[in-house]
Amino acid sequence: MTAGKPPHPERRTTGGGSTKPRRPGRAEPGPYPRPSREELAAAVDRTIPDVIGVGLEVLFVGINPGLWSAATGLHFARPGNRFWPALHRGGFTPRLLHPGEQDDLPALGLGITNMVARASARADELTAAELVDGARQLTDKVTRYRPRWVAVVGVTAYRVGFARPKAGFGPQPEQLAGARLWVLPNPSGLNAHYTPQTLGAAFAELRSATLG
Repeated sequence: MTAGKPPHPERRTTGGGSTKPRRPGRAEPGPYPRPSREELAAAVDRTIPDVIGVGLEVLFVGINPGLWSAATGLHFARPGNRFWPALHRGGFTPRLLHPGEQDDLPALGLGITNMVARASARADELTAAELVDGARQLTDKVTRYRPRWVAVVGVTAYRVGFARPKAGFGPQPEQLAGARLWVLPNPSGLNAHYTPQTLGAAFAELRSATLG
């Protein structure tokens, strides 16, 4: 990756919990936090802050937070989610990061947001109208923060939100507010079409493109 540290990395605080950046000498993060059933139930419709900064190399866009993420304030936090391993397998991070280290991403030129802000148990609970509105809000966000690449993690959400019913994985012909667009597979453990290895390979293709 060529971007290095962006000029003004920040973590938005529009809702949900927060975590502090890992400091040199601090112990490695422990096990994934495990919310109780009551905490998961209370997380429905909650929002969590973006991990974002100006001039990122890649802004990853999830569909919407799951209940585990909403309960912990951490993106892609459920242990079965394969986003963090794919990010490492794809060459974006020097080692496998824990979700609690998400605030380290802007220093690597990376960020995370979502198409739809509200949390739900499953992504298919979202309406088409929510995804279309989310696409508009994402466009505004990209205009403001100016990432070089935008990677939507989920082809169905991209097709519906941006009215691209025939869109496939990989690079897209159009840009989004001046950023180049890429569509990645959904890293959820429910996506049986991709193994950890093939998911990592899909992320590696994007990584290679960012170096070009």
